[in-house]
Amino acid sequence: MKFLAILTAVPFESELILKQMKNVRNIKTAGKIVFKGKLLNQHVLLMNSGIGKVNAAHSSTLILENYPVKCMINSGVGGAYPNSGLKIGDIAIALKEIYGDDGVIAPTGWKDLKEIGIPLLQIGMRRYFNEFPLNQAAQIPVNSGKGFQIKRGVFVTVSSVTGTHQRALELENRFNAICENMEGAAIAHICAMHKVPLLEIRGISNIAGIRDKRRWNLSLASENCQQTVLEIIPYLR
Repeated sequence: MKFLAILTAVPFESELILKQMKNVRNIKTAGKIVFKGKLLNQHVLLMNSGIGKVNAAHSSTLILENYPVKCMINSGVGGAYPNSGLKIGDIAIALKEIYGDDGVIAPTGWKDLKEIGIPLLQIGMRRYFNEFPLNQAAQIPVNSGKGFQIKRGVFVTVSSVTGTHQRALELENRFNAICENMEGAAIAHICAMHKVPLLEIRGISNIAGIRDKRRWNLSLASENCQQTVLEIIPYLR
C-alpha cells in the first residue's frame, strides 16, 4: 500500500481537505502531526509543515522516510507576479520550481548556483542547481471553472516575500515565472532525492509586490486551492 501525501505550510491551507478525510489517525512525530486516513478512496497522509524551506524540507523528509509514498502534493497560497495574468482566487500549478535567491551576488548582478559550480543535488549524471522540474503537473487533466482560472508555469521559492513592485518584476523577468512561495523548491528537492513525483498547486492570495493585506484574500485562495486538490486526487491513482 502506498500513500498520497499532502503537505501544506499552515492549517488553514488544509482544513477543508482534512474535513473530507475519513478514519483519521493523528500520529505525532518530531513535534509535528501526520493525519493518516482515507480520502476519495485513497490512503492519504496530510501534514502542516510550518512556513519556509527548512520546515518544508524537514516535513517532507519525515513523510518520505517513514511511509511509502506514490505522489506528494504541495498546496497552499502564493503570490502571483504582476504580468502573470493571474488574479486573486485563481490557481497556479507548477511546471518547475526554482530556488530564487540561492546563488552569488556578483559585480554584474545575481548569479545562480552554477556560478559556484557545486550542485545542490546530483543523481547519476544529472545535476540540479536552482531548478527542479515537476513533470507530474503536465499530465493532470484539470480545467478552469467555478469562477477562477487555472494556469501552469514556473514557480519561484524565496526566503523573503516580495514586497516591492520593482523586486516582483525582477524575479518575474529573471525566471519567466508566474508565482512565488516559501516552500516549494525545498519540497521538490527532497522529492527528487527520493524519486517521488511532486505536484504543486497554489491559490493566488495576492499580487507579489503589493504589500497591502487589505487587498489580499487568503480565505478565497485557500478554498479554491483545496477544491482543486480534491478535484485532482482521483487522477492520481
